[in-house]
Amino acid sequence: MRGWWQDLTDLVLPAECGGCGRPRTVLCPECRAALTGDVPSRVRPDPEPAGLPVVHAAAPYEDRVRAALLAHKERGALTLAGPLGAALAGAVRAGLGTRGHAGAGGSRAPVLLVPVPSARWAVRARGHDPARRIALAAAADLRRTGTPARVLAVLRQRRAVADQSGLTSRQRLDNLAGALVVAPGGARLLAGGGRAVLVDDLMTTGASLAEAARALRAVLAQEAGFYGRVTPGTTEEGARRVRTAGVGGPEAVKEKGRANSVEGGVGAAVVAASPASFGINRN
Repeated sequence: MRGWWQDLTDLVLPAECGGCGRPRTVLCPECRAALTGDVPSRVRPDPEPAGLPVVHAAAPYEDRVRAALLAHKERGALTLAGPLGAALAGAVRAGLGTRGHAGAGGSRAPVLLVPVPSARWAVRARGHDPARRIALAAAADLRRTGTPARVLAVLRQRRAVADQSGLTSRQRLDNLAGALVVAPGGARLLAGGGRAVLVDDLMTTGASLAEAARALRAVLAQEAGFYGRVTPGTTEEGARRVRTAGVGGPEAVKEKGRANSVEGGVGAAVVAASPASFGINRN
């Protein structure tokens, strides 16, 4: 486990650029440009797993970007959370577009950033949770630029999963199937108003995001049933909307003027994705 003195040293004395190794800088201008210089794009893996939400990424996972992500995740270069969070915030904005999200009374409801959790053994081995740390930095960046945002770390692993490295796309889906669940009380937080956006540092096959979306949609659909109860007088179409809210449909379920977070379904944003997933962008 990393000691607090190591965290402090990383904050005060960055040893080298996380992307290229240039001394005495957190991230050099060239590596920062590789991370945030392009407009974030929608990305889709091939094959695309069932249930994968719309995903936006800031940069392809290669060269300098790959080195920076690995330095933060595996070598504990914590100062990289700031620039990585800024890149993630850009991907979140791209997913939100210009529509925003209005809450009760016309106020802007916050964007709810939900990190995809790492396995407990991985968090222990690394000494930190990379996705959550980057999500916190992204939320701060979004707030600074006028987008209300907060982090809801409500997803948990309810069973052990194998290390994903070396597994095929199909094997990753099987490995993660049913592995995630929303923690007790998390459904209420998600349903309190706002757009839920799954966030992670990297998307390769999309299996983790698809499983995380399944877990979120399950509880959002339950909340939709609670806030939009089907009564004997409900029409067949109205009942269908209550049943399907939170499963990617655009219907908003409201009670007493409060917008439920199932509006617009679940989105996703990552810092980086495999280069091939940019190449088949069909936006």
